[in-house]
Amino acid sequence: MAELRIADVRKAYGRVQALDGVNLTVRSGTLVAVLGPSGSGKTTLLRCIAGFEAPDEGDIRVDGRRVAIRGAAVPPERRRIAVVPQEGALFPHLSVLGNVAYGLDRATRRGGRADAVLDLVGLAGFQDRMPHHLSGGQQQRVAVARALAPRPPVVLLDEPFNALDAALRAEVRRDVWHALRADNATAVLVTHDQAEALSTADEVAVMRDGRIVQSGPPERLYHAPTSPWVAGFVGDAVWLPAVLDGNRARTPLGAVPVTPAEGSLPTGPMRVLLRPEQIALAPPGAPDTVTATVVRRDFYGHDAVLALRLRDGTPVAARIFDPASVPPAVGDEVALRVHGTGRVFAHSGRRGPTRPSAPDEPHCGPTHGTSP
Repeated sequence: MAELRIADVRKAYGRVQALDGVNLTVRSGTLVAVLGPSGSGKTTLLRCIAGFEAPDEGDIRVDGRRVAIRGAAVPPERRRIAVVPQEGALFPHLSVLGNVAYGLDRATRRGGRADAVLDLVGLAGFQDRMPHHLSGGQQQRVAVARALAPRPPVVLLDEPFNALDAALRAEVRRDVWHALRADNATAVLVTHDQAEALSTADEVAVMRDGRIVQSGPPERLYHAPTSPWVAGFVGDAVWLPAVLDGNRARTPLGAVPVTPAEGSLPTGPMRVLLRPEQIALAPPGAPDTVTATVVRRDFYGHDAVLALRLRDGTPVAARIFDPASVPPAVGDEVALRVHGTGRVFAHSGRRGPTRPSAPDEPHCGPTHGTSP
């Protein structure tokens, strides 16, 4: 294991600035997820770390050793950085054990390292299987075991769960997380899946337009985003127009305690960010509630998300977690109450990223629907 440091890295392809001053530190023994939409630069960053691309500017160090700087770079094979691609890319003519032991010296093979990492990824007893006899999830586990076998200083995972169905993806993701943790590996996971990043990583670095716009523990990114764009990208967001009244804001859902997104409370037009789980159903006619009409109901089994419209036309979304309750039907009127604190932003007229929803309906996207 080793610490990975990336300082002011830039990379351009012609007129396209893929990386624009990226700074990131991955502490030894931790997993950092680089999260961003397509075209944000996350794959280019991974390729620069691995040595497949050379940065135009900046500095990359592994355990204090400089592996890339403008005009000079250590070749990929000398960096000893392991890469797990989107599809396992196993050698079809080698057994599971042969794939995992590939590249190990004889002493390490005799020491049982390949068997040990197969056990870490939940594949003890699969040593003699051939790749074509494995499921997609098992093949990815073998690819992770092969990457861990030589004890590389850094492991890079390039969206390795994309080809798996949702249930299998969650299972394999948990097994890989446990294997990385048990081996005390330093790892970088590149993904565009918000649930994957938030549920797996020790820290998340959110990329946009070649820059890391916010990084930190998953809880901080979700509960304390520093911009409307990050707020909308890392989870479902409910935006309410607001008028500040001390440390509370008057909103269409009533008075809400607020904290500023950056430093001090803004002046002028502003809006409040809430998460759908902060908006709860209340008994009809209860005090300090607001009436809304159900526009759409998305049922997920373990919870449900209601798209709602307030009487003044404001769209909101509420997440219901009680599996024993029957969610209200479309067209029903319900009483709403806000729990917790909102985050207040200056109203710039621009919204964060949203996921598709029906015209004129409040957004209640499926980010939470992927199992953690």
